[in-house]
Amino acid sequence: MKQLLQDLTSGETKIVQAPSPSVSSGHVIIHTTTTLVSAGTERMIVDFSKASYIDKALKQPEKVKMVLEKIKTDGLMTTIEAVQSKLAQPLPLGYCNVGVVSDVGANVEGLKIGDRVVSNAPHTDMAKVSKNLCARIPDNVDDETASFTVIASIGLQGIRLAKPTLGENFVVTGVGLIGLLTVQLLRAHGCRVLAIDFDEKKLQLAAQFGAETCNLNKNEDPVAAGMAFSHGHGVDGVIIAASTQSQDPVTHAARMCRKRGRIILIGVTGLTLNRADFYEKELSFQVSCSYGPGRYDVDYEQRGQDYPYGFVRWTEQRNFEAVLEMMSRGQVVAKPLITHRYLFENATEAYHTLSKNLQALGIVMVYNSDPKTREIKQITLNSKLVIDPVKPVLGIIGAGNYASRVLIPALKAAGGQCHTIVSSGGINSVIHGEKAGVAEASTDTEGLLKNDIISTIVIATRHNSHADLVLQSLKAGKHVFVEKPLALTLDEVSQIETLYKEVAKTKPLHLMVGFNRRFSPLVQKMKGLLETVKQPKTILITVNAGALPQDHWTQDPQVGGGRIIGEGCHFIDLLRHLVGKPIVSVQTCGSEKDN
Repeated sequence: MKQLLQDLTSGETKIVQAPSPSVSSGHVIIHTTTTLVSAGTERMIVDFSKASYIDKALKQPEKVKMVLEKIKTDGLMTTIEAVQSKLAQPLPLGYCNVGVVSDVGANVEGLKIGDRVVSNAPHTDMAKVSKNLCARIPDNVDDETASFTVIASIGLQGIRLAKPTLGENFVVTGVGLIGLLTVQLLRAHGCRVLAIDFDEKKLQLAAQFGAETCNLNKNEDPVAAGMAFSHGHGVDGVIIAASTQSQDPVTHAARMCRKRGRIILIGVTGLTLNRADFYEKELSFQVSCSYGPGRYDVDYEQRGQDYPYGFVRWTEQRNFEAVLEMMSRGQVVAKPLITHRYLFENATEAYHTLSKNLQALGIVMVYNSDPKTREIKQITLNSKLVIDPVKPVLGIIGAGNYASRVLIPALKAAGGQCHTIVSSGGINSVIHGEKAGVAEASTDTEGLLKNDIISTIVIATRHNSHADLVLQSLKAGKHVFVEKPLALTLDEVSQIETLYKEVAKTKPLHLMVGFNRRFSPLVQKMKGLLETVKQPKTILITVNAGALPQDHWTQDPQVGGGRIIGEGCHFIDLLRHLVGKPIVSVQTCGSEKDN
């Protein structure tokens, strides 16, 4: 597959060839036909990537605070390495994707191979998407129109929060793509709409969709326009779709609203609120979260757990479906918003247009490549890599932060011959594989295990997959290095132990868990000193691992095992190593907070 990435360090926009993703439970594979460039969001990302480090810091002061906090806890050099590593990871661009379903995973209902769907997948010719982030496209809605669905859903969610009623007066501040679609959606709700912007051409489109207009570039007073528009009563609500650091959109919105008016922010703006403006009118102000309920909820987006229809009527998927239905009925039109069309192969030209032409609005990219050429599970990165078959040859499964920043560099420094990196999505295996100089990047774990060149499997995936991958690797006759923990349950440990003993009868294999604390020079010195002490030993270890968000995957007992199994195992292993005896009993107690 090919995917568009933005390098946050160099500012380069590039198409990267990567292995195609494999379908999994709750997901579908989509062959892309059309994507839409989100002019506001993606222009901001491109501009940010081209900025200097100082300008990057000025653009995101909240991130600077996070960096300063990390320096306090982790130290300067560790923080610098973490920041550089983060910026060195190219960012996928885009979130408005239309394509055809080519494969369907288990536990997916309502979608089948051949369905045309819209999703929030990036600019890529082949995407793996959760079932809750897709919606079927009606037959009478063409691909270009459908590509505006996700953008329109952002506006629709803001409208749902504003709760407009028939005949109300609403203002849309900022009529870029989202704003113009919001104008149409408000009109479909039976509202009168006033559009405010600096751009005459965008205002002309808003007028075409039935809105009255206020041109800030002509020094027209937005507050006066709002009051006149509402016949002196004040508008019922304002939806801010502008992208600016200025406080003016919020200030103007408050001053033009009637008593108990509603202000919804779906764009980006300064948020210094004047208490008097809001207090005297009892105004409500709310920031809308993207496409709707479910956004950023791992259970909904990745695990496919839908919200009950009767309690959460409009999820992000159901917002997609509502927009598509309005497109089907002709209540939302997108063709007038398209200003440029490009082939995906010419995506860099599209982004040059995005950066240089501020009049660019709807930039559509079309994908014409043969679907068969997209489905390649393994690609060559370094054909010149010389492999010594006498020494261990490594196949690495997993290309996350730890694998890329710590494990792979350590393996190479130790003389390891890294041949192939496998990742589920494909992109990470290419990004980190190129840096490490490996021969191949892949999404095919089965193919990796069948590769006779590879003698040792390194497992650096999420914890819940460790046991199964260890079992598969042992069955394939491979040596195994698995990051801690070996497994999440005693039953899994028992299965591994039984298989290892069985395999060892015919072929001696090494199985090592990544407990690294025992190899520290200081620990080795401690070990030597303690071995001279023959009496019983008492050892206390205090660990300050820092707080993790409750929704972090390591906190999930089913995925990460929790912090004891997922992280504390390091120190349990260290205790066993220092004492030199097996564990015979365990006692635990929680803090008062845990109870």
